[in-house]
Amino acid sequence: MRQRYNLAHLILASAVVSGLTLLIIAVDAQARIAFVSERDGNPEIYVVNIDGKNLRRLTNNPAVEWDPSWAPGGKRIVFSSKRDRNSEIYVIDADGKNPQRLTINGRNDWHPSWSPDGERIAFASDRDGNFEIYVIDTDGKNQQRLTNNRRSDWYPSWSPDGERIAFASDKDGNFEIYVMAADGGNQQRLTDNLRSDWHPSWSPDGERIAFASDRDGNFEIYMVDTDGGNQQKLTKHPDDDSDPAWFDPTFAVASAGKKSTIWGWLKQVVP
Repeated sequence: MRQRYNLAHLILASAVVSGLTLLIIAVDAQARIAFVSERDGNPEIYVVNIDGKNLRRLTNNPAVEWDPSWAPGGKRIVFSSKRDRNSEIYVIDADGKNPQRLTINGRNDWHPSWSPDGERIAFASDRDGNFEIYVIDTDGKNQQRLTNNRRSDWYPSWSPDGERIAFASDKDGNFEIYVMAADGGNQQRLTDNLRSDWHPSWSPDGERIAFASDRDGNFEIYMVDTDGGNQQKLTKHPDDDSDPAWFDPTFAVASAGKKSTIWGWLKQVVP
């Protein structure tokens, strides 16, 4: 019998379960990947060139560290860490220097996502009793709560123009994909089914959102237009697929005539 993911497993799966959360950025004409690995005993943040060379460990702490997100331009990385017992949001230079803690509270902050203009970071926090979406300036100031309901909101993903944020919420009884204005207004539900939809990731052109859903019995990757129309199933595999991550070719460093696409843990594309 196939082992099903429970909620806690899926929350941490993108960071700690023998997998890599991949994010690509072009820096100094060399694309790099930030990822999480347990290769040294506990989850830490690493970077590596896309040719597999120059592997570097950026964090070195006995606590769990995960959820890397590049700043525009590739000079810094935001991530979640439990180095202060509960999960908080930190930033670090791309060479591993100058770690800074942005959030300070007694609850959990995670799933950080850097805004396209580099000025703000969206994240999920249960500081008010349940998980909601917040934004914070990159210096740790001006924290604002964007969502407010009695259930959980998490996995924020910025639109390429910085005007909207996609997120997952169970405000209507089960997890669905929503979008809202960057100030928290005009919240709209995009998906509607009796299972769980989460891990939204915005397309580079701002027209579509990829997400993970178990609506067909196990988690697969789906895509939906930003008005909720044209939902499509992209993967079909008996094992769970999750954590889709759009790849923007404008950030790629590749040989002429070649183009790559990264979806996260994509296993099999439906013909």
